[in-house]
Amino acid sequence: MSVVIPTRSHLGRWRELFLCILVLIIGIGGYALLWKGLGEKGLPANFVLISSLSTCAVLGTHILLRFFAPHANPVFFPSALALNALGLVMIYRIDQSNNETNAHTQLIATCIGLICCIITVATVRNYRILRSYKWTSLVAGIIFLLLPLSPLGVTLYGSRLWIRLAGFSFQPAEIAKIFFAVFFAAYLVTERDNLSLAGPKILGIRFPKGRHILPILLAWGLSMVVLVFQKDFGTALLFFGLFVAILWVATERLSWLIIGGILTLAGVIFIATNVSHVRARFNIWLDAFNPDLYNAKGGSYQVVQGLFGMGSGGLFGTGLGEGYPGIVFAAHSDYIYTSFAEELGLVGVLAILCIYLLLLSRGMRVALTAKDGFSKLLAAGLSFGLALQCFIVIGGVTRVIPLTGLALPFLAHGGSALIANWIIIGLLIRMSDTARRPAQAVALPTTDELERINIIDEDSAAFSSPIVSSSDVLKDGPHNSGQETEVVKL
Repeated sequence: MSVVIPTRSHLGRWRELFLCILVLIIGIGGYALLWKGLGEKGLPANFVLISSLSTCAVLGTHILLRFFAPHANPVFFPSALALNALGLVMIYRIDQSNNETNAHTQLIATCIGLICCIITVATVRNYRILRSYKWTSLVAGIIFLLLPLSPLGVTLYGSRLWIRLAGFSFQPAEIAKIFFAVFFAAYLVTERDNLSLAGPKILGIRFPKGRHILPILLAWGLSMVVLVFQKDFGTALLFFGLFVAILWVATERLSWLIIGGILTLAGVIFIATNVSHVRARFNIWLDAFNPDLYNAKGGSYQVVQGLFGMGSGGLFGTGLGEGYPGIVFAAHSDYIYTSFAEELGLVGVLAILCIYLLLLSRGMRVALTAKDGFSKLLAAGLSFGLALQCFIVIGGVTRVIPLTGLALPFLAHGGSALIANWIIIGLLIRMSDTARRPAQAVALPTTDELERINIIDEDSAAFSSPIVSSSDVLKDGPHNSGQETEVVKL
């Protein structure tokens, strides 16, 4: 008897460790360069303490993640960590200009986020059980999404997206997007056969039957409720776009994207002409350089100054600590992208965008290699949600779309958003570990055993030898995911 025994490859562990060390060098080095750029002599008094604690936290998280998920893709954690570290450096830099302490709260949120990521990977061993909580996830998502409309909610900068408890502000929509991703994946993996049924053909595109359009109409209606009562275009676009994207992945029908685009355009036009706050946002977007809008309270001053800041950065930027990003309102949160563009230039922000693309590609790879439909849709939904949020935020500050109140994942200041995104990374790490986990030991019959049961004949004799003797064939099998294997003769 020949038994195939998969042996754990340590290559992923060392790759992740190398990337984590590289991120530490970038983060700690950026902190030191920032101090020099601000014109200070020497290093800050707490430099050694912060460097030591950061190193211990990163290496400790790396060890725990590899212990609980040894086969996970080694890129997820270092990529998210790099964005988080760069965000901390820039927030601290803006604090020095504006005499604020946002970096301290962001550092605390980072520690909580890392703990939540570890807990997610350690406890959600069988994440497929989330499918059985489909309706619970829907109810929880709606509660979190609409919580700002309760007496706990507060209105900031014209949008009602936050709740305030014990002096702390919290954005429930960031947690709601995780519940909605679980619900969308669980619902569509069950209903995709019905939603894939062919209907009338218009301009060469096969559209679904009328009775199957109800789910997308309900999702669109919920998004419009958010847009009308919470007065935020970004949150509404994020949730509706997430549903349409998972729906398209589940059914592979282009018609759903067309229907989603038409509904989005119709809803935005209707709301923009009937809701004053949303209409003001659209006016700023369309005519930001109008002197009346520029000088008005709550006008386009922020948008225009952000554009000027990005323009002054040029190709390589003014240098870390040598620009004036603090002039722009909310430079540490909504407009942190323009802060990076000013001080790191086009090259710097392109490098940041490449890290986001790397996260997206690895998330989609998890979706492709997952072994069941729910896992595929959930991984695709979580990954696309991060990418869509990046587009909404960056599109807002560059005037591709109207400005929104969402935070750039991992970079921008915002504790609730940062913690929610680290939970998403934890789920992706867990799903990656499950998808890449090698198969269990497999017993293969020897040639003598096959001959005794008269299976081997002249046509199959050539087939029996490589199965027993070639480790290369077994190593590259579909269930081993690149893991080394060995053949043991019994």
